[in-house]
Amino acid sequence: MVISRTPYRISFFGGGTDYPTWYLKHGGQVLSTTIDKHLYISCRYLPPFFEHKLRVVYSKVEEVKHPDDISHASVRETLKFLSIYNGLEIHYDGDLPGRSGMGSSSSFTVGLIQALYAFQGKLIDNHQLAKDAIHIEQNMINEIVGSQDQVNAAYGGLNKIQFRPDGEITINPVTISRDRVQALEGNLMLFYTGIVRTAEKVARSYVVDIETKEKPLMKMFAMVDEAIEILKNGDLDDFGLLLDKAWQEKRSLSKEVSNSNIDEIYAKALSTGALGGKLSGAGGGGFLLLYVPHDKQSVMRKELSHLLHVPFNFESNGSQIIFYDQHKEYKEEERSQVENAHTPFVELKDI
Repeated sequence: MVISRTPYRISFFGGGTDYPTWYLKHGGQVLSTTIDKHLYISCRYLPPFFEHKLRVVYSKVEEVKHPDDISHASVRETLKFLSIYNGLEIHYDGDLPGRSGMGSSSSFTVGLIQALYAFQGKLIDNHQLAKDAIHIEQNMINEIVGSQDQVNAAYGGLNKIQFRPDGEITINPVTISRDRVQALEGNLMLFYTGIVRTAEKVARSYVVDIETKEKPLMKMFAMVDEAIEILKNGDLDDFGLLLDKAWQEKRSLSKEVSNSNIDEIYAKALSTGALGGKLSGAGGGGFLLLYVPHDKQSVMRKELSHLLHVPFNFESNGSQIIFYDQHKEYKEEERSQVENAHTPFVELKDI
């Protein structure tokens, strides 16, 4: 059996510039971090005693004979990408719900690739892991997704990630003191709105005509460097104020990014003491990140008591294999014997 652990992420600035339709022309960059909430993928060898050859357990249970029959797109295409066609059982568990803006779909794909390479007895570096996940999601599944979530999940940490017009991706860790990191963590609050949405639907509303969004995207691009300068040398409260500016630019991309319910929650947060915030991910619902000075946080929890508050810290590690036990497969002749065996009928009689 193999078990991988992969972090979720929070994107602070630059989201939207990581879509290839944008950065392959203009370049893109984001400031983001992984957090200490994870999803787990376990893979084990499936003995040849069953009619199904593949078993996948998530919110559904799928038992099939071929990857083409799997409805979960990421599992289906990843198995095909790695040429795995039988003898496998996959289980998924996560600390946070899916479709909530925390990069869960890409973390799932990264964690699955990581686990399946290990299942095959292969090692893969972070860069290749991220590139494979991007390829599977963007080219095989054909989802409208950016490229930052896969990089975040693969590498982990607080990073400036740059996307170049030639397709190259560079990862630059943000080097600030541990005290500074802890101060930033201490001013951030995460609330679950309970609003479930599909990121692709929200992204489609502005990515299909992304060239018309040049002004807000250029501003969001520039905010990445501004935010890093604040983290290194400025007043951290300015980071919160910049989050508010970024959120207003993000809202201008599409009416799907926010809604009246979210706007009401955000307005209440600002009036209670938050300096800024944003919906994590593409928008539309999921988790609301707020920058709240520490002395305002107890009041904030009361004002937003109808939402689930999720404490978190930054995570420095990306996707990892946390358990590996080499499996022993049946030999071909053994598999044939099992598949052709007939179970005799045994009659039980009273003694």
